[in-house]
Amino acid sequence: VQLQAFGGGLVQAGDSLGLSCTASKLTIRPYHMAWFRQAPGQEREFVAAISRSGAVTYPADSVKGRFTISRDNDKKTVWLQMNSLKPEDTAVYYCAADRTIMTVLTTTPDDYDYWGQGTQVTVSS
Repeated sequence: VQLQAFGGGLVQAGDSLGLSCTASKLTIRPYHMAWFRQAPGQEREFVAAISRSGAVTYPADSVKGRFTISRDNDKKTVWLQMNSLKPEDTAVYYCAADRTIMTVLTTTPDDYDYWGQGTQVTVSS
C-alpha cells in the first residue's frame, strides 16, 4: 500500500495542526495504522497508533491529551490532530501501516510494513 502524508507546516507554540495520510491505491482496512516522527539526529519516535477498526487508539505519553489519531477506512485516510503544540514536537512526521494479523498495537517502527514519505512540522517558540 502506498501512503502519502499531508498537512505539515510552520506554526507557533500553542497552535493546532492536522495531518492526514491517504492510501493511493489499496484499502487501509486490513492494517493497524500509526504516526511516527523523527527530529534531526534522533531516532524515529512513536506518536500514536490506531487499530484496524478504529476502536482502539494508543498515544505516546509525550502527546497524550494533545494529539488524537483517527481513521476513515472508506476514505482510506488516517488523521493526526495535534493541539497545544510545543517546540519539541518539531519533526518530520510519518504515517505507517502494520499488516499484522495480531490485535495488539505496536510502537516499534520495525514492525510496520509500509511508510509514507513524511511531512515536516515545525513549531516555533
